[in-house]
Amino acid sequence: MLTNGKNNVPFGPAFLLSVGLGQRAIEVEPEQSFFTQGDPADSVFCLKDGRAKATVVSASGKQATIGLLLPGDFFGEEALAAEPGLRTAAVTAVNTCIALKIGRDEMTRVMHREPALADQFLSFLLARNLRTQADLVDQILNNSEKRLARTLLMMAESETQDEPRTFLPPITQETLAEMVGTTRSRVSFFMNRFRNLGLIDYKDRIRVHRPRLKAALVGQLAEV
Repeated sequence: MLTNGKNNVPFGPAFLLSVGLGQRAIEVEPEQSFFTQGDPADSVFCLKDGRAKATVVSASGKQATIGLLLPGDFFGEEALAAEPGLRTAAVTAVNTCIALKIGRDEMTRVMHREPALADQFLSFLLARNLRTQADLVDQILNNSEKRLARTLLMMAESETQDEPRTFLPPITQETLAEMVGTTRSRVSFFMNRFRNLGLIDYKDRIRVHRPRLKAALVGQLAEV
């Protein structure tokens, strides 16, 4: 976890307050967008609570999920480009989200004034770039069962880490199918398989047995 070396504040919403960055909190309901592809890129966001997804739509109307956003993640950083243009992707809430919204001018001003913020933001972008590369490898090389397992683990990642079994925020199988890049019927099949293997429980909400699912994923789940 990235931290402010001066006072060990985790990089994220609390860190932004510690360096005096002006911001306002906004709440976005499930399936509502923070912004859509093609909107003016005039602000940066930091997710405080909830899960969100970044998606792109082709000229022919085909949609693809290109990333999952977790609490503490920044998004919309294209607003900080030398010549800000339009949003290249949409970001939509998976469940109820609270995020901090920071104007482009305010973020730029404080980054120049506070080197710690600039350093941590750069470190965050580099770490996220590595995660994006891993997502791309996952999408290209792994089957849909492995992609679903990895998505469930990522969604459980930022919860209480000393609990081996973690409840996920409410999420539908349709949303999981879109994020994984498969059909709802395949997600349902794999979820039943994971449950039978003791990797997850689910009724009203999904509960992930993190150590078991991680071990199964490393052990190379076989698509059936």
